[in-house]
Order: sequence, then structure tokens, then C-alpha cells
Amino acid sequence: MSHEADPPPPARPDARARLEAAAEEQKRSFLRMVSHELRTPLNSILGFSEILTAELYGPLGTPQYKEYAEIIHGSGQKLLKLVNQVLEIARLEGRTVDFDFRSEPLEPALDDVLAGLKADLAARKVTVAVDGRGDLPAVTADSRGLRSVLTQLIHNAIVFSPEGGTVRVAAARKGDAVEIRVHDDGEGVDPADLHRLMAPFEQGENALTRKSEGAGLGLPIADLTCRAMGGRLRLACEPGEGMTACVRLPAG
Repeated sequence: MSHEADPPPPARPDARARLEAAAEEQKRSFLRMVSHELRTPLNSILGFSEILTAELYGPLGTPQYKEYAEIIHGSGQKLLKLVNQVLEIARLEGRTVDFDFRSEPLEPALDDVLAGLKADLAARKVTVAVDGRGDLPAVTADSRGLRSVLTQLIHNAIVFSPEGGTVRVAAARKGDAVEIRVHDDGEGVDPADLHRLMAPFEQGENALTRKSEGAGLGLPIADLTCRAMGGRLRLACEPGEGMTACVRLPAG
């Protein structure tokens, strides 16, 4: 006479929580390992190519060698940026980013972001106009996360503004939330393409990804970061009238 084995009892809530915590730690450990294994050789490439470009230990002899070292260094920087973006998306989608939520004033956050984008602004001769300077509200957010969102959105607006154009940033309290708007005066895109712009690795060949270098991951990173901080990101545009990115975060 055969007897079927009884099914295992369902996991208790505390046991399930331990399993989920162990799985999360495995994800974190894997991402740390991948980050280290990718960045270590890239940092070596960047470091040694910079030494060669500067001819730190003497002239390279043939001028082409210095040019090739500069190309290697520039390519390494682009690759490192892409690696960082892909890892950031993996961390955000895997919910392995630790956020520290607190009241964050927008004024110093914007100052930090604009200082970091100084070279991009100068290269395209773009101006950033911030409405309500000195009276901007605060949001409840992670300091690094807030700066990441603002950096991605303003950098995106700089890239797609015409040379010599203006990026406009505004923020206002709306009930228990703060709405931050970043608008560029570029050509804009077809509204039907907007949903694709925030989908990682699904942008395809569209006006945004063709116009600039890179994989077009800035908007997906901003969107995922906003969601992780209890907010949301919406895009709106009309062809020929630029694009507006609207971030809504809890008020600080």
C-alpha cells in the first residue's frame, strides 16, 4: 500500500521574512561582486591610459600613440558610465538600494547638481533658469536619490536643448507633495514615444537615443528612483515645443 507524502507545512511569517531577507542579501552580495569585477579593470584602463596621455614617464615617441591613449581613456569613461547605469537599474529594480529619507531642501540639492553639470552646460552653452530661487520648498527624500533624479532630468534637458538654449526648473508645493518641473526648449518627441523613454533597454531607435551618445538610461533611472522614494515621474511634450519632466515627491 503506497502513501503519498504529506505536503510541507506553509512557512511561518517569521520564517518567510528570514528567507526574503536572505534572498535580498544574496542580491546585494552579487551586485557588489559584479560591481567590483567590472569597475576594477575599467579603473586600471582609465588610470594607465591617463598616465600615457600625460606622458608622465616620458614621451611616447610617435604622436599617434598619445592620440590612441586619449581614445582609450575616453572610451573607458563611456563604458564606466554605462556600467554604473546598468548596475544602478539592477539595484533599483532588485530593491537593494538603502534609502535614508529625511527633509531635503531643494536649493542646495540643485546647487550641487548644477555644479556637477557645469561642463555639460558650458559645452552646449545652455543656461538653467530656476524659478523662485531662495524660496524653494523641501521634499522628503534620500539625499543621494534626490540628486540623482535632478541630475538625470537636467542633463537630459541640456542634451536636447538647442545650443544656447534655456532649461527651466520650477518647484511648488501641491498639498502634501512637491511638484518639480524641468522643461527644455528643444524639438520634443512624439507623445506616443514617451512611455518607451522610461522603460530600461526598450527605447530602441528614437529621436532621443539617436541625438546623443549613451544608452538612454537616464530617464529610467530617474523614474525608478522616484518610485523608490514614494514619488512618481511623468513626461509631457508636444513636437516642436520641448519636453517637460514632472517629478512629484512627498513634501518635506
